[in-house]
Amino acid sequence: EDMNDPRGVALLTLSEDPAFFLDRVRPLLLDAPFASLVQKPEFTMVGRTYSLGYEPDLIDVLLHRPRRTVLNRDWPWAIWYPLRRSGRFAQLPADEQRVILAEHGAIGMSFGSADLAHDIRLACHGLDKADNDFIVGLIGKDLYPLSAIVQMMRKTQQTSLYLERLGPFLVGRALWQSPLD
Repeated sequence: EDMNDPRGVALLTLSEDPAFFLDRVRPLLLDAPFASLVQKPEFTMVGRTYSLGYEPDLIDVLLHRPRRTVLNRDWPWAIWYPLRRSGRFAQLPADEQRVILAEHGAIGMSFGSADLAHDIRLACHGLDKADNDFIVGLIGKDLYPLSAIVQMMRKTQQTSLYLERLGPFLVGRALWQSPLD
């Protein structure tokens, strides 16, 4: 359910095989009941999981954790949004980038450890029409902590100084989720 559009719905699909989106999802969207819906291109987001480089279990980080998060029936609320960093961030020394990202990450981890918000971070370099860098999904059992984390993140150096573009925001609640297995 799209909270900002009384007739709006969103479809979240995931697969390890990129052909799945063309061979299976596209025909689904071209058939009833989806064919009668009006597509909102600003909410078409395509991304891939990625590693930061220090995770001990890459298979879990890249494949299993994202599925567990989005398919957790105890966490029906979501805010999804794309973002693009400014080129200035890429020009910073790596150690300075780490400090800036650590500030951002500490907020996310505090919400996660309290079971208030869980995130899905997807890289979308070259994959989406709007040339975004990342897609962020905030998932949780209630909506207000998801909004609160966005509010807190706006004060970080990463968001306040080094983002070129943030949003639009898709806010909604899951109507149906496939089984986790």
